[in-house]
Amino acid sequence: MELITNADDPVLAMLQLACSDIKTLLQNSTSHEKSLEKMDENFDAIQENLTMASRRVAPLQSLSIGAKALETRINRAISPALALLDSFKLSESLQRKLLDIALKLLNEKTSKNRLKKLIKYVDCVDELDIALTSISQESEPAIQKLQEVVEFLSRTKATDQYRTHRLRETLITLKVLYEKEVDSMRFDGLLDEALLNLQDEYESLLQQLRHQNMGDDMNEMVPEKLGTELELQVLRRISETLAANDCLDICIDIFVKVRYRRAAKALMRLSPDYLKTYTPEQIDEMEWVSLETAIGLWIQHFELAVKVVFVSEKDLCNQVLGNIMEGMVWPECFVKIADKIMAVFFRFGEGVARSYKEPQKLFKLLDMFDSLEKIKPEFSEVFEGEAGADICSRFRELKKLLVHSSTKVFWEFGLQIESNQDGLPPPHDGAVPKLVRYAINYLKNLAVDSYSSPMAQVLRTDQLWKAGILSTPETDEILLKDAISNVMEAIQRNIETKKSSYKDNVLAHIFAMNTYWYIYMRTQNTELGKLLGEQYMKKRYKQVAEESAYLYQKQAWGTLVRLLDKEEIKRANKDGIGALIRGKMDSFMVGFDEMYQRHRSTYNIISDADLREQMKEATVRLVVPAYTEFLNNYSSFLEINSNKSPGLLEDLLSQIFEDVDQVADGKSKLRRWNSRDRKDSRRSLIDQTRESKDFP
Repeated sequence: MELITNADDPVLAMLQLACSDIKTLLQNSTSHEKSLEKMDENFDAIQENLTMASRRVAPLQSLSIGAKALETRINRAISPALALLDSFKLSESLQRKLLDIALKLLNEKTSKNRLKKLIKYVDCVDELDIALTSISQESEPAIQKLQEVVEFLSRTKATDQYRTHRLRETLITLKVLYEKEVDSMRFDGLLDEALLNLQDEYESLLQQLRHQNMGDDMNEMVPEKLGTELELQVLRRISETLAANDCLDICIDIFVKVRYRRAAKALMRLSPDYLKTYTPEQIDEMEWVSLETAIGLWIQHFELAVKVVFVSEKDLCNQVLGNIMEGMVWPECFVKIADKIMAVFFRFGEGVARSYKEPQKLFKLLDMFDSLEKIKPEFSEVFEGEAGADICSRFRELKKLLVHSSTKVFWEFGLQIESNQDGLPPPHDGAVPKLVRYAINYLKNLAVDSYSSPMAQVLRTDQLWKAGILSTPETDEILLKDAISNVMEAIQRNIETKKSSYKDNVLAHIFAMNTYWYIYMRTQNTELGKLLGEQYMKKRYKQVAEESAYLYQKQAWGTLVRLLDKEEIKRANKDGIGALIRGKMDSFMVGFDEMYQRHRSTYNIISDADLREQMKEATVRLVVPAYTEFLNNYSSFLEINSNKSPGLLEDLLSQIFEDVDQVADGKSKLRRWNSRDRKDSRRSLIDQTRESKDFP
């Protein structure tokens, strides 16, 4: 006990304090336990009360859930109907707005302001279309849902009969609207009338877009821009609106009809009356000058149509219809516009190609072929794609026809020359035949740059067709040279045939000399001469002409000179020498007079001035010295006064070699060789052709 009472022990003090705290905790714990027991009793009482309340509230909760479900079902049925009513209200508002814009549009006179109002009109039509489409789409679902609700309420009696009756009446009203009014609003109402108005506006606006400055300058073929940006915008919007309202076919018909007429009228301003004549038979009946003019116009108008009219029409078609069906519509529309017009051009070209193959047509056929070849890139670009396949095919067929016709004309030309189909005898005076003049002019024109290139291309194409695409054709120059050489050889054979038909050998040599020299001189320093080569021309024509000149001089004058031969006189006896000399002189003078008269009345002595001068000098040198020497040597045996003096003889020979042109009375008159005969031009060929109507 002493230890416990010892206040000085700190451990003991702490133990005592802890014991006191424990006692306090135990007392508090007992108190809390009693409080918890009371709380348990209270919770039991509350639980019992809640159970009783729950049993009383349960029927009300069931009614609340049912009411909410009914409200949800009714709202799902009513909401579409309300939206449908809003759409009806919007459509009525838009119809009033559309009528208002239409009235303003009717009274507007300014073009630009009218276009702006027209855009607003199109906008309003689009909005009305959307509203009516919405009504059409919303009506059936709204009716279906109302039908379901009415059936549910009628079946479940979930509400009073009054509300069910009102819903049923609403359902009947919507059904009537759907069955009778909605389709009428869309297809027989203001929207349909507005679409008809847009069609009229569309046609009128397309009519206003015209091609300007047609044919003012054929050298400047620049496509025009048809319509302003505002006009194009209006047309584009109308096209899209009509297409969206099942009027695409009508839209296309209007566009094609109007633009075809506009394009055709633009070309008609060029007065293409020649296009009315297109069958081969009709073309064969045309005068050559008229046909030549028609072909020239055809080339110009064809190019103008492709480069200007159709480029502009294609651009317009793309701008107006390009957004419809992802751009699949407008190429077909454009081809429909161009097809009929191009058919008329093709028809005329085909008629020319199929007509009678006259030689002069070759140049016009080559002009046509060359024009098609030059325009081919632009043509392919304008009529590209599947839509333009038929037009491009006909374009190629026309080129094939022109190739075939051109080659046939050319080869038949050579055959006609060789077979002497001019049907004429050789010239009675030994002059150059008209056929030769025509043929040389023909070939000279063919050799110039404007025709040599297309002719070579035609020949190459023809060769490829015959030999196959895997063959290796000759160069253009060789092809053309060979072709023209064949015709030149035909000309030469024709000349030889005519020459052989002369009974007068002197005249035959004059004919050959004139003709061959003419060919050589007419081709000298020309494209034809360069193509054939100087050596070729000298060997075949110049040398032959010189040989013919030698034979002419030998036959015509050498025989006379031989009459003055002194060898026979030397062998004669003295008693008969005088008679022999006078006989020789008389024979010479008779022969000279005869030859003089034949030259002056029959022979066309050397058309070329240079050759004529050379032949005169050579003949004078051959005849006059021999005559002078004979006259001087045997003057004692001759009567001087009865014989011509050497000077007179020389004058007579000079008269023979004057440039003469036969006249009707058999006399001759002086004429200078017209410089126009040396002119190398396309017109000279035409003139030759007109003169040679008997030549096929």
